[in-house]
Amino acid sequence: MASTMPGPMGVRQRGTFTRKVSTHLAYALVVSTLIQIAIVSSISHNWLLHLGIIVVVGMMIPASRNMERRWEMLDESGLSYRGLETRYRTDVLHIWALALIILPAAWLPLTILY
Repeated sequence: MASTMPGPMGVRQRGTFTRKVSTHLAYALVVSTLIQIAIVSSISHNWLLHLGIIVVVGMMIPASRNMERRWEMLDESGLSYRGLETRYRTDVLHIWALALIILPAAWLPLTILY
């Protein structure tokens, strides 16, 4: 596994943060989908709600790819390790907040209807 710490003489491996963000995005997509399935299944067994999960996941995939492209550009931008690390931590926090709190909470209004 590649280290995210700077290498010899402060030289950082290229693409390290991109790979790490990509891994977080993949895990967050899986975890978020499982949470959404659990919430929707507990609300109702209506097939339209399950279809809604497919739509939400379908919207998350292009957004994830856009973030991966952003990190590819950032990794090649020549920013310092500290600058990239700060952006990385912020983006990872946003990824997991979206996956664990915001997307699952979006299904809660449906509990009022069903």
